Amino acid sequence: MRKIKDTAIDDFQYAVSELLIRNKSILDGMTKLDTSNARINRALSKAVTHCGCIQVNAHKQDFPEDAGLDNINNSLSSHLEGELCPDCRDHLEKEIGSHLFYLASLCNNLDLNLYDIIIKELDRLRLLGKFSLR
Repeated sequence: MRKIKDTAIDDFQYAVSELLIRNKSILDGMTKLDTSNARINRALSKAVTHCGCIQVNAHKQDFPEDAGLDNINNSLSSHLEGELCPDCRDHLEKEIGSHLFYLASLCNNLDLNLYDIIIKELDRLRLLGKFSLR
């Protein structure tokens, strides 16, 4: 049974179907999704190299042999230091929003329901838990 807040994803997907005019082709949707992904990566890179609000301190991940799956998250790092400033946060939110727009557009072209996909993936994650190892 869906809750009222669950309809936000369906509302979003419907709005995309109503508003998408220029890039209706599946080929346009595929390339726009790829471009929006690159824009997210670019915005994140700019937060590091131009603004400097976050830093990347990458190193080899150590997987302690005695740490079980329940404790492995405590041993791993995102390699990020700092936090996004309001400007970089706003820019990344806009780029991710654009990406979601093109993802919903792709779902519309393929007659897929984004909400159902999220629920199925959530069920898989809950079923496999830490054994999904993503």
